[in-house]
Amino acid sequence: MAFSVSTKASIFPTLPSNSDHGYSRKLFFSKPPSLFQPPFLNKSLKCVQSLSPDSKPSPSSSPFACSAVSFPSSAAAAAELVPARLQQLITEFGSLTEPSDRVKRLMGYAALLPPFPDASRVALNRVMGCTAQVWLETRIDEEGRMRFLVDSDSEITRGLCACLIWLLDGAAPADVLSLKTEDLAVLNFGLPGTQRSRANTWLNVLVSMQKRSKKLLAEREGKMFEPFPSLMITSDGIDAKGSYAEAQARFLFPDESKVEELVNVLKEKEIGVVAHFYMDPEVQGVLTAAQKHWPHIHISDSLVMADSAVKMAEAGCKFITVLGVDFMSENVRAILDQAGFAEVGVYRMSEDRIGCSLADAASTPAYMNYLKEASVSPPSLHVIYINTSLETKAYSHELVPTITCTSSNVVQTVLQAFAEIPDLKIWYGPDTYMGANIAKLFQQMTFMTDEEIAEMHPAHNADTIRSLLPRLHYFQDGSCIVHHLFGHEVVQKINDMYGDAFLTAHLEVPGEMFSLAMEAKRRGMGVVGSTQNILDFIKQRVQESLDRNVSDHLQFVLGTESGMVTAIVAAVRKLLGSSTTSSEKAKVKVEIVFPVSADSISQTSTRSPQGVESVQLGDIILPVIPGVASGEGCSIHGGCASCPYMKMNSLNSLLKVCHQLPDEDNIIAPYEAERFKTRTLSGKEIADVGCEPILHMRHFQAKKEMPEKLVDHILHQHGNLSS
Repeated sequence: MAFSVSTKASIFPTLPSNSDHGYSRKLFFSKPPSLFQPPFLNKSLKCVQSLSPDSKPSPSSSPFACSAVSFPSSAAAAAELVPARLQQLITEFGSLTEPSDRVKRLMGYAALLPPFPDASRVALNRVMGCTAQVWLETRIDEEGRMRFLVDSDSEITRGLCACLIWLLDGAAPADVLSLKTEDLAVLNFGLPGTQRSRANTWLNVLVSMQKRSKKLLAEREGKMFEPFPSLMITSDGIDAKGSYAEAQARFLFPDESKVEELVNVLKEKEIGVVAHFYMDPEVQGVLTAAQKHWPHIHISDSLVMADSAVKMAEAGCKFITVLGVDFMSENVRAILDQAGFAEVGVYRMSEDRIGCSLADAASTPAYMNYLKEASVSPPSLHVIYINTSLETKAYSHELVPTITCTSSNVVQTVLQAFAEIPDLKIWYGPDTYMGANIAKLFQQMTFMTDEEIAEMHPAHNADTIRSLLPRLHYFQDGSCIVHHLFGHEVVQKINDMYGDAFLTAHLEVPGEMFSLAMEAKRRGMGVVGSTQNILDFIKQRVQESLDRNVSDHLQFVLGTESGMVTAIVAAVRKLLGSSTTSSEKAKVKVEIVFPVSADSISQTSTRSPQGVESVQLGDIILPVIPGVASGEGCSIHGGCASCPYMKMNSLNSLLKVCHQLPDEDNIIAPYEAERFKTRTLSGKEIADVGCEPILHMRHFQAKKEMPEKLVDHILHQHGNLSS
């Protein structure tokens, strides 16, 4: 089916023909054609009546005006049809100044869609992310052109889909794939609503058309579309696809004897547990089950681990065990001391160092040299990622006024600081990817309206954003070894196979993954932020699906460390279990997809093959090997995003530490998180100076403004921490 612009700026459909030489004919319309017939080439032509904005279409008449159009006679000219038609749509809807007229025009176009087979109204054909229900079928015809059939339970949505069908049905695959969501975004239908309104529907339908077209093309060329491993969660249970997913699923239902053993020792010795989302699945499975019997177990991102430890100490816990990397246990120790709980013991889970590639990058001479440049360029503010050591925070704060941030508040922190302090320079570190992503986000904001920018931060507009870009700096040599895996190979496969899924991405991922997730976010299909942001996003979308009370299949690509899945599964199962849906047929399936990289790494074990050595990344030597070599990981082609450091926090270590407490004979002394004995260059306690940037962040979170002490420090910067 095709449309064109008439003298009254109304598009109209053309009927098909079997002629191979019909592109140069002048064509007219009589009735809506079958969407699974070749377009453009009809010989049976008939003029039809035009639809005025106030009239209503009827099943027996077409709403489009009588007109004529010439089609190109060459393949090269045919390739221009899609952009030409898009321009015609833009012209047509631009000529309708009243939003109500645009809606009426859409309603008219909705009448052109032929009936959609009832048998095809299944969850497999649903388009994710649409406010209304939308079903899409796709095939390639005998001439190699893409054929689409679409329907919706909303008339306005059907009208939007009719426009897409006119644009793309019968087009060459390359033309379908060349159309971009931003090309469609410029067309204003005048529909009311928020970001996730029906206006996003045709963007999501377009992406689904393209994803399914890629799959059909690959199958036609004999290429294998091997999916990433995934977990399918329903109210009836969990189905694992792929060896890695099967390993994850095994620990979602932990050994009850292990749960009982842990709960008993925690209660007996009054031990609290704070753990990061990235823990080993076995540990998380046991901890999640144990939470039902012992309240002093908390699993979260790094930001609130120390705060949770303080609450546990206030509730009477004598010891805190920390399942994370070393800077997390350091923060817990220092914050407990600051809160007056110096007598509460803090224990790590290994006698060896539990490192972090990102924290290590901030401990290098290169990072200190980066800050020295900042120290001689007042007024400057150092915004340091929370995932760094207390020593780094302390030494940094003595060089440059410093505030910590998280992946969920970094953008607001930077924007607020720029808004409060004239001519400020901001130096972000150590995560290079996050810094680049923030800079890219601000560059994108310069193309937004002032109203859109104000929604992100009320003190800014396009001019202020442009002015701050040259004053935003970020460290060029720091990354998380896990999020580094979300590079070109993984992004290309996500784009090809999962482009129409919900995309989640940590702010630490490389730019390609960031851009992909940001594009999805703009049409309500993605989130970029912290692990907690990702969890909240998934929960919100699942709850929305349950509220609609229709059968649905939600697919989420997990763009962060795979250990996050335990918390996701627990949250989703709780939502599905508590659903009060009135229809037994309405089943919601939630699929969590684990991206695979051929460069992924997994932890070395005593079972590893002979001759396998550790891997060196810069100055860091990791006890890890490629997933393929060890036979571990997500599939035969690589391992999933999994942090080898976090996996040093084993269940056996946790039980060993707990059973040994109180450690009167110093048997587990290497496991204890010690207080810093060294001092800063100015002679102050590491913990005192290192905690101040954290306290600055807490002030900002509570008051939504920079603390007065920090602002004064910036404005009277002399290279040393002010008293």
